[in-house]
Amino acid sequence: MLPRKYEYLSREGGPKMLVEALRLHGTRETAGPGNTPEIMGWAREMGGDLARVFTADAIPWCGLFMAIVARRAGKPDCVQPLWARAWASWGQASPRASLGDVLVFVRRGGGHVGIYVGDDGTHYHVLGGNQGNAVSIIRIAKARCIAVRRFYRIAPPANVRPIRLAASGPVSTNEA
Repeated sequence: MLPRKYEYLSREGGPKMLVEALRLHGTRETAGPGNTPEIMGWAREMGGDLARVFTADAIPWCGLFMAIVARRAGKPDCVQPLWARAWASWGQASPRASLGDVLVFVRRGGGHVGIYVGDDGTHYHVLGGNQGNAVSIIRIAKARCIAVRRFYRIAPPANVRPIRLAASGPVSTNEA
């Protein structure tokens, strides 16, 4: 269930990556030594090197989340998707963040990747994996964003647009 301020997302018919990501909203990482079957299943579904490298959900999985969303939406794979900052070269650069765009952030010790669902004056509202050990929506400072990317073979859906939201809710400073 989406938080009330993000319920508008359930009425959006696209972009495809957003629709796929919303289907996974609420997936939570298993606390403790066990692994979450659903998250581990994403790695198996991706296959190849990713499945060999991703052996536990204790490994940062924001890039895995983006990879499975992109694959299920029919988008091309990202090279080395587990490295969040690799998404900065996926698709095409976008001049302004809009609904469904992929946002790449810097953080201490690495990066983070997620999907734009809106912004306020100083923060992006990001739907992503491994945010509080779950697929969730959080606010991340715009100053940390190093890339805004998108991939459309023809043209973006008509609902791809910037969305202005209230500046409320917790702010993430480290998504590790």
